[in-house]
Amino acid sequence: MSHRTPPLGRRHADAGAKMTAFGGWEMPVEFDSIRTEHRAVRESVGKFDVSHMGELEVSGPDAAELMDRLTTNDVAELDPGDAQYSTITDSDGVILDDTVVYRLPAWDGTAADYLFIPNAGHDEAMADRWAEHADRWGLDAVVENATEDYGMIAVQGPDAIEHLGARCDDPGTVSRFTVEPRTIVGVDCFLARTGYTGEDGVELLFDANESTEIWDALECQPCGLGARDTLRLEAGFLLSGEDFHPETNPRTPYEAGIGFVVDLDTGFVGRDALAAATDPEERLVGFRLAERGIARHGYDIVADGESIGTVTSGTMSPTLGEPIGLGYVPESHSDPGTELGIVIRGESKRAVVEELPFY
Repeated sequence: MSHRTPPLGRRHADAGAKMTAFGGWEMPVEFDSIRTEHRAVRESVGKFDVSHMGELEVSGPDAAELMDRLTTNDVAELDPGDAQYSTITDSDGVILDDTVVYRLPAWDGTAADYLFIPNAGHDEAMADRWAEHADRWGLDAVVENATEDYGMIAVQGPDAIEHLGARCDDPGTVSRFTVEPRTIVGVDCFLARTGYTGEDGVELLFDANESTEIWDALECQPCGLGARDTLRLEAGFLLSGEDFHPETNPRTPYEAGIGFVVDLDTGFVGRDALAAATDPEERLVGFRLAERGIARHGYDIVADGESIGTVTSGTMSPTLGEPIGLGYVPESHSDPGTELGIVIRGESKRAVVEELPFY
């Protein structure tokens, strides 16, 4: 099966990056080592090619209404330049995907009204979903799958803004969860103060044909999907397909611990189901292992010798030097300080529920 290649594919190959298939894309998993890349982001600055993420543009008189009815947060409250974390749910309130929605600022009259970012490999399905519902509801909105048109690079770490400051004007004036136009080495970009690492930083969106110019101008540690995963897990961020999946692990935003993205005053698909499910029987929790071992996706979580849940994500935290993980457990076992067991190679290892984020 062939995989999509990001615009920076040749750069990654020339750098000797270890590659992997992810979400239908051939992406770098590491350039040097996951630990080296992770440390760079926690202590200084690193850059990630995130062009595998989807980019969908929505325009037209009814664009806001379409976005509001297909995502769980309140899109109508966004001013131009605002960004918003949200989820996309089915009629049962089950998460199909999580996403960031940008209400784009006007830029020479060429920008779409909204841009939203589905996870890797979900762009075609979400474009179809948006177009189908616009037609069904008779809304005047145009939906374009622009994934192949955009390059996307994340610059993350405590020194990210300073690093960018030498390459564009006033990146520090862009507030958290907003997006503004900037020019970097002559390339027009949208600079969004967003990220997936738990550190300060930005995500840059630009013409895919200019990807090499932007990547080369950012003279910092290149990072792959491996470090991206350890960083996001320390920050307690969810991974689509691992921590929720509409078929193999169907979860609502309340179960997944992101109920803050649900605005029940809006009439989105799944609203009625979620209104009746604000107190779920199971919740996603973070845990830290108190014994040696690493919790992996699919491992059993036990209490009093009985299986009560399943690990969804786990790793050895490079920052904390201890094994951490996420998993769903009954509400009665979800309080911080609750002791659990994680079954690793047939042996139950002691773990303790911990409030997120870990870092």
